[in-house]
Amino acid sequence: MDRRQTFLMTSTPEAPPPTHRLRVDEEALAANWRHLDAMSGSASAGAAVKADCYGLGVDACVPVLQEAGAGAFFVAHWSEVAAVLDHVEPGRVAVLHGPMSDADVRFALETRVPPVINSLSQARRWNEAGGGTCHLMLDTGINRLGVTPSELSDPAIEALEVDIFMSHLACADEDSAMNKRQMDAFRAASGQVRAERFSLSNSAGIALGADYHFDMTRPGLALYGGVPRAEFAGKIRQVAHLEAAIIQVRTLQAGESVGYNAQFTAETPMRIGTVSLGYADGFLRACGPGNHLLYGEVILPLLGKVSMDMVVVDLSQAPETGEGDWLEVPFDLPNAAQQSSVSQYELLTVIGPRLRNC
Repeated sequence: MDRRQTFLMTSTPEAPPPTHRLRVDEEALAANWRHLDAMSGSASAGAAVKADCYGLGVDACVPVLQEAGAGAFFVAHWSEVAAVLDHVEPGRVAVLHGPMSDADVRFALETRVPPVINSLSQARRWNEAGGGTCHLMLDTGINRLGVTPSELSDPAIEALEVDIFMSHLACADEDSAMNKRQMDAFRAASGQVRAERFSLSNSAGIALGADYHFDMTRPGLALYGGVPRAEFAGKIRQVAHLEAAIIQVRTLQAGESVGYNAQFTAETPMRIGTVSLGYADGFLRACGPGNHLLYGEVILPLLGKVSMDMVVVDLSQAPETGEGDWLEVPFDLPNAAQQSSVSQYELLTVIGPRLRNC
């Protein structure tokens, strides 16, 4: 037996505690879904759980959403299905990108997870395989995925067994005339399709009012703490809470610099801390100078550039801090997006797997 075989047969010891962590506030997540469901009026709110629940983890979020009352879950890729099926019955999951190949169709039929049909070719592929219940996306102006209104009379579309007939708003986070144009186009097309349910609104669309709700809304961003419109301010709660530990403390002398490209230089002696957080964890370089971490209520400015696994903070106002102390990463999404010029969607979905697996 060689060394590699011996190693593989030996159990790996449990890893020591991490020096950064992500906490999902389950109560806030459930409260956000309930608020969005209530705002949806007579429509029911589903839940977009694609991109590993927008970066917060399917295993952490889907059970909470299901317990809160969500009955329909939406992912983008077939590769995302298995993780959701650990918690949800197959017929309650939908794959937004639809069946791109015969392999996708076989997987859908074997798992009993209905696809969202986005084109005539997908409709034909689904029908030829025996099909069954599916969903249908109509493009009303966003020009991403979906059949056109003129294609609704095609025999391949008419042959579908459509559960949810849906479209997607392009400008719901703005007071744009396009919102009503899309709503009117969807309402007109709905009379041409035999479907059990109709769905148009994403998170922001829910705030546009009852005309946009139909039978089901499909919130995503707002579930996880995002605030896409002013109507949600003060009502949607922060879900993701990030913390990182100080892993080294040192004193800079006047004239010494910090980090890549020596972007920060100390004018006087100062106490600094290196913190276990970087863009491999979703803390992007755009989150660097001008931003801060927190020690309780004490603001600790970031110094120099964010690097792969570390940032450096000014500890001058927190002389009691030391190695191993935990710092809070400000992650109220509207504020963090404004400070970093990174969108709320990006801030969530780029959270690295190292944090999700802590």
